[in-house]
Amino acid sequence: MRQAGAAGVVGALHHRNRGEVWSDDEVLKRRAEIEAGGLVWSVVESIGVGEEIKTRSGGFRGKIDNYKQSIRNAARAGVKTFCYNFMGLTDWTRTHLNWPLANGGTALRFDAIDYAAYDLFILKRDGAEADYAPERIAAVRARFGLRPHALRRLVRLQRRE
Repeated sequence: MRQAGAAGVVGALHHRNRGEVWSDDEVLKRRAEIEAGGLVWSVVESIGVGEEIKTRSGGFRGKIDNYKQSIRNAARAGVKTFCYNFMGLTDWTRTHLNWPLANGGTALRFDAIDYAAYDLFILKRDGAEADYAPERIAAVRARFGLRPHALRRLVRLQRRE
């Protein structure tokens, strides 16, 4: 990032994005990792807005309190800008994080069939089948069937590592 001229980093604690509080220790650990690379953590990309908050169900009030505390903890560590992704199913929606390009680089990519497979077979969201046209569900079944190894591959494509 520094080679490209960046001075600051947009980042998050993705391993802590299930509605729990981002502790001071975790925030400071991430800041130290970024500063070790000669950069500043200038923007929090997203503190998870889980389905309970989006649908105002379950323990949404506690999740909102956790969200607010996470903002306070990151602000104490020097982060001044916060953005959020309010997308369906997950914090942000991409199906491939390292899609190979012809020039040797990589890019983010979204594939509607993979997205539906993630929703239907990995998240197993209640009522998900009603949200997809029969043709889309047929395409998911044709691509993934009941092959657990194909679904595990989809989960690996989602990881940021």
